[in-house]
Amino acid sequence: MRVKDLREDELQFFYGTYLRTLDKQEDLKSALLKGRKSIEDLVYGLSDEQLKYRYGDDKWTVAEVLVHLIDTERVFQYRAFRISRNDKTPLPGFDHNTFAVESNANQRTKEDILEEYLFVRNASINLFDTILSDHLKRIGTASGIPWSVAALGLVISGHQKHHENILQERYFN
Repeated sequence: MRVKDLREDELQFFYGTYLRTLDKQEDLKSALLKGRKSIEDLVYGLSDEQLKYRYGDDKWTVAEVLVHLIDTERVFQYRAFRISRNDKTPLPGFDHNTFAVESNANQRTKEDILEEYLFVRNASINLFDTILSDHLKRIGTASGIPWSVAALGLVISGHQKHHENILQERYFN
């Protein structure tokens, strides 16, 4: 499944912001793999000072951004799993700001954060590898809006790319 294959009814327009960061021809698995390599390279290159850097008093540190990616991927992964199994129960939203505050990201090392990221990303790759192609088109409700399983997987990658772009523009310049 590729970004260009998604139908309009598979996700809310707001999340198109994330999808626009991806190549429309790239498939779900390659986007997840490419993202894994990108975060590995980024984290290996960080100093301890960069990990704790924030560009404004009310902005997250680099560590908090990275843990936010992990947290969000877990939530979206769970949503995709439930919808792929044809669970029609509407799934709740989550407060990403509260998650960031409660994450204790700034007390963690880059090695610890990267290890957790890799566990979560590898679980996502495995999950989407095992979902039948016709189940990728299943639609469920999360945060009060419709989502397809494929859209959730692609948004995982696009959300990460969106934050990588912010890190490059606002943190590392």
